[in-house]
Amino acid sequence: MNIKSLLIGSAAALAAVSGAQAADAIVAAEPEPMEYVRVCDAFGTGFFYIPGTETCLKIGGYIRFQTDFGRDAFEASDWNTWTRARLEVQAKSDTELGTLTSFIAIHGEAGNDVDGLPDGIAGSGATNDFYLDEAYIELGGFRAGTFLNWWDNDMIGETETASYKTRFTSVRYVYDGGTFRAGLSVDEIPDYWDSFAGTGNAHNNVGFSGMVAATLGGVNFELLGAYDNAAEEGAVRAWLSAEVGPGTLEVMGLYSSGWNVYYNESEWSVAADYSFKATDKLAITPGAQYFGDYKQVNGNDAWRVGLTVDYQIVENLALKATVNYTDPDESDDFVSGFLRLQRSF
Repeated sequence: MNIKSLLIGSAAALAAVSGAQAADAIVAAEPEPMEYVRVCDAFGTGFFYIPGTETCLKIGGYIRFQTDFGRDAFEASDWNTWTRARLEVQAKSDTELGTLTSFIAIHGEAGNDVDGLPDGIAGSGATNDFYLDEAYIELGGFRAGTFLNWWDNDMIGETETASYKTRFTSVRYVYDGGTFRAGLSVDEIPDYWDSFAGTGNAHNNVGFSGMVAATLGGVNFELLGAYDNAAEEGAVRAWLSAEVGPGTLEVMGLYSSGWNVYYNESEWSVAADYSFKATDKLAITPGAQYFGDYKQVNGNDAWRVGLTVDYQIVENLALKATVNYTDPDESDDFVSGFLRLQRSF
C-alpha cells in the first residue's frame, strides 16, 4: 500500500467518525421571542394591552389624607382625620356589540368615626374599613353591578349638598348621542336604609332613577329624577353649567317630596357656585345654597355660603380646602369643611 492510498483511507475514516459525532450532537433550541407590553391608545391615556390578548388594561387610583371639621352626629363641634387608599382597575376590549368594559375600585380607609352608622352621620364615614366601592360590567350602553349613581355628580365646589346615598347595586342603560344623553337605572335599596328611615320594612327594596342631559357649545344641562319605593318618596334635580368670563358658572335646583335615599337634605333647594382659575395651579370656587324646610322640618329654612380652594402642588399631587357656614332657622349656626391632600396615579 503506498502513501497516497494510506492518506485517502485515513481521511475517509476521519470523515465517517466526524459525521457520526455530528448526528449525535444536541442542538439548543432558540429562545422564543419576548412580547413586550404595548400601549393601547384606543380607549384613552394609560391603557396597555394584556400580553397575548386584545384586551386593554388601565391601573390607577389615589391616596387621600383628609381632616374634616364641623358638626358631628350629636350636633357638637368635632374634627376627624382619616386616610383613604383607592385602587382602580379597568379592562376594555372592542366587540361586535360595542366596547366591553369591566371596572373595579377598592377602598381601604383608616379613621376614627363611629362604626355602624351610615356614611356621613359622624363626619367623613371613614371607619377603618376595606370595601369594594365599585365593580361593574358594561357592554355598549348597558351596565350591571355596584356603582355610583348620577346623583353623585354634583357641582365643582364643596359647598352644596345635592344627594344622600349615591352607591347602589343597579342595572342601567344609557343612550349617548354626543350632544344628547339619556339613561334609566333600577337600583337596589338596602335594608339598612329602610331601618334608618323608619319605614318599617326589613327587606331590600327598589328605586328608579333617570337622567336626561345635553351639551351645546359651552353649556351643559342635566335633569335627574328618582323614586324610592321603600320610602314611597321621590326627588328631582336640575343642573346647568356654562362658561362665563374667566370661569364656570353653575346653578342647581332640587326638590324632594319627602325623606328618601336619593336626596333628603330639604324639601327644596337652590344652589350656585362660580369656579375660576386664579393661576395655572390655583382655582377658587365660592358657592351658596338656600334650603327650604331644612332637614325636612317644616318652616326650618336655612342658608349656606362657602369657599373651596384647589391648588396643584406638583403633577398628580393636589391640595383642596373648603370652609362653609350654615345658618338654619331652628337650630344653631355652624362652620364645617375639610382640608385634603391627595396623590393620584
